[in-house]
Amino acid sequence: MNPNEEPETDFDKEPLPKGVVLKEHSYDGIREYDQRLPQWWMITLLGAILFSIIYWTVYDPDATYVGGEKAQLEARLAEIKAIKLASSIDVTNDGLFWEMSDSQQFITAGKATYEANCAACHGKDLEGGIGFNLVDAEWIHGSNPSEIYLTIYDGVPDKGMQAWGTLLGQKRIAEVVAYLLEENPGLRM
Repeated sequence: MNPNEEPETDFDKEPLPKGVVLKEHSYDGIREYDQRLPQWWMITLLGAILFSIIYWTVYDPDATYVGGEKAQLEARLAEIKAIKLASSIDVTNDGLFWEMSDSQQFITAGKATYEANCAACHGKDLEGGIGFNLVDAEWIHGSNPSEIYLTIYDGVPDKGMQAWGTLLGQKRIAEVVAYLLEENPGLRM
């Protein structure tokens, strides 16, 4: 017996039913039939495909399934990100302030706080007045977000700016800083 030859099996000796054809190769002594799939199997496969297409279109009737991006999901993720940022305010982390300046929720809250407390001195459009202009490139007390935060928190008593830390608190001052960063694109590096 040649080592490359496959040993004969009982299947090789048995007669095949009518219409059954075996392929020439075998694997571990197993021979493969060369036949079409049964009709019931093909109907089941095509039915499953048709069901999945119908289910996909009915399940998502507004057809926003492209890329999986939904406005509701994006809004919810933005909310979660804002909550996460608000609960982890690190006033020494400038990157965190920049992230806050990309969040519309922080910008809106910061604008409201600014208009209620800061606009009297710094102007409604941040152009200055009694206080300094906040939309130019010149920042006397530092233009990094953490420096802006400390200036608001501690104030500048010798220039007439009161300390807002005890009145506004950390979160509202961080929102004002986010608003200032968003309104002054010159601060981005």
